[in-house]
Amino acid sequence: MSDINKEYLLALRSDVEQKHDEALVQRFDSMHPADIAEVFNHLNAEEVGYLFKLIDDKERAADMLVELDEDVREMLMAQLTNREIVEEVLAYIESDDAADVVGELPEARAEEVLAQLKDEDQEELINLLSFSEGTAGALMGTELVAVQVNWSVAQAVREMRSQAEEVDRVHSIYVVNDAGQLKGRLSIRKLLFAASSARTSIEDLYDSEEIRSVKTSDPSEEVVQIMKKYDLVALPVVDEHQRLLGRITIDDVVDLMEEEAEKDYQLASGLSEDVESSDSVWAQTRARLPWLLIGLGGGLAGAYIIGVFDIEHFPALALFIPLIAAMGGNVGVQSAAIVVQGLASQSIGEDNIGARLVKELSVALVNAVICAAVIMIASLALDYQVNLSLTVSLALFAVIVFAALFGTFVPLILNRFNIDPALATGPFITTANDIIGLIIYFAIGMALL
Repeated sequence: MSDINKEYLLALRSDVEQKHDEALVQRFDSMHPADIAEVFNHLNAEEVGYLFKLIDDKERAADMLVELDEDVREMLMAQLTNREIVEEVLAYIESDDAADVVGELPEARAEEVLAQLKDEDQEELINLLSFSEGTAGALMGTELVAVQVNWSVAQAVREMRSQAEEVDRVHSIYVVNDAGQLKGRLSIRKLLFAASSARTSIEDLYDSEEIRSVKTSDPSEEVVQIMKKYDLVALPVVDEHQRLLGRITIDDVVDLMEEEAEKDYQLASGLSEDVESSDSVWAQTRARLPWLLIGLGGGLAGAYIIGVFDIEHFPALALFIPLIAAMGGNVGVQSAAIVVQGLASQSIGEDNIGARLVKELSVALVNAVICAAVIMIASLALDYQVNLSLTVSLALFAVIVFAALFGTFVPLILNRFNIDPALATGPFITTANDIIGLIIYFAIGMALL
């Protein structure tokens, strides 16, 4: 919804204050749950709680709640009773979303909510909540349509009708054996047109070629890569014995990709935690301060280096300190960003790291030669001494080559130790390159001048 402006919110708040319930109901009746959530994200806790109660269609209300920003959803959930959460929210959303909603509740309250569920639903949610964050098990939902390989078409259709009542969208029909092990996928087209009679066996119809699946313990990044590579809208999830447990749909993967992109952007910006603009001052300070302190330490280290080399006899060297530091930081971040992108898309692996390093070194050498030549010509044109111009030119060449290699190695090393390589594109690279770049610059300066 693109027309959420100050005037719209003022009119909406006026209707809430004056309790124009009929007007409010009409306002939201024709809106998609995602659009309603977008409006709610701009409101305070009291307004969100009041408007949520006015949505008559409980399924739309529950779908809207899932779409809310996490902090707004927490505010709304705090206003609902345990019974309302069970009967007005969990009853209308899919199992993977239900697990996310319950998982966001405080532990004590989550247990109270689970206790009010039917035994079957409770067991299902507890099982989903048991999977570690960042795994396929934590992403999957249990709603799916499955038929057994030894069923007839008639029996399969009867069972599919029963199962489809629990599934909003039938992405795939999975075929399993008596032990529940995934055997393949059944095409609707074959079911309708290839079966010679209602007695035809599913075994004669289903696609027995290798079906793509993931285990519950597989990392979510692998899920994203498989669905992206093979253009899948749904991916079955199995246990270690190949028994079908659930499926992951494309909407879950899109949400995950968005979350990962936000996380990487925050890491690259020097934020150590996931924060929103609406978070408290302390929460935002806690997320920002660590890298600010690291940057402060880097600045002190740079000042110490300048003092150690004692440039009083060559004050002109100080003129180019910002240039050397800026170029080193920029080149390092560029190299790190390319490597992080390659690691994320899995285009960089152990088998081609050497080739990647050679290519990055080649690019660095070309860039270094061009930039060194430009600064040499520019400094001479500005009437700086030849020795100073040569010093700056050689130092810039060395700093660019070093920064490129450093920016390439750091994310690879972080990835090797299972640390998010996106961390390398943030202040860490910039600060480190500033310090080492100054050392290189002054070392060359002392040697030549």
